[in-house]
Amino acid sequence: MTVPTDKKLGLIAGNGSFPLLLLDAARAQGAEVIVAAIKEETSPLIEQRGAAAVHWMSLGELSKLIETFKREGVTRAIMAGQVKHKQIFSSIRPDWKLAKVLFSLGTRNTDSLIGAVAKVLEEEGIHLISSTSYLEPLLAKPGVLTQRAPNEVELKNITYGRDAARHLAQYDIGQTVVIAESACVAVEAMEGTDATILRAGEIMKSLGGCEESGADSGSGLSRALTVVKVAKPNQDMRFDVPVIGLKTIETMQHAGATCLAVDAGKCLFLDGDRIVDAANGTGIAITAE
Repeated sequence: MTVPTDKKLGLIAGNGSFPLLLLDAARAQGAEVIVAAIKEETSPLIEQRGAAAVHWMSLGELSKLIETFKREGVTRAIMAGQVKHKQIFSSIRPDWKLAKVLFSLGTRNTDSLIGAVAKVLEEEGIHLISSTSYLEPLLAKPGVLTQRAPNEVELKNITYGRDAARHLAQYDIGQTVVIAESACVAVEAMEGTDATILRAGEIMKSLGGCEESGADSGSGLSRALTVVKVAKPNQDMRFDVPVIGLKTIETMQHAGATCLAVDAGKCLFLDGDRIVDAANGTGIAITAE
């Protein structure tokens, strides 16, 4: 694992446990972490993780972010944690610097916005590094990760789902699709992975399907759901890296999903082996390739 040698690290923290894990890992490896915490997103627990400093700012305050990092002597930074898509395009109140970025965008999607922000940071002498720099052991390993391997029906769902998800991901629509009987039940958009899985479960329940463990629905075909989450074709590992947590497994169980497929080396398992343990406990198969 390659870890940067410069001790001072800026952390732009979004929501969820990802920023907390990254802060812990970076500190354990000797980094002095300066946190830029987003008021609308970041967990207050960030204050309790031993950062050298925590500076709170609103989502649209790009100038304040740059000024803060420069004042703290930060020349390399990392983005960790999701910022809800709807926050980016509805709740945001941009300062003049971010307004200039927004005005320059050709397309109003997350990739183009964060990519443009990354370019501005680079121009200001703040280099963004991969969000997995300190967490490489948590990246999904290739192969079947659970005690149960995907069955024949789930393998067909995975093949179809990967193809569909990769086509969608190149347009930054979403990185997750939910499949049943080699048909797409739900596609992730701005609502996020877990909400997409729950919506797929509700759709199947409304059809009288979604029996446990791929049981026959009366038609001779399995109605159990397969979740496929992929990286984008040219995934920028500095931001928006696909992540899976324990909550994802719990959501799958609630929705009647029996199989999860991810991209090896490009999906972070935020809860490590506990995710596999939880899947084993519920009979869910996980595979990465």
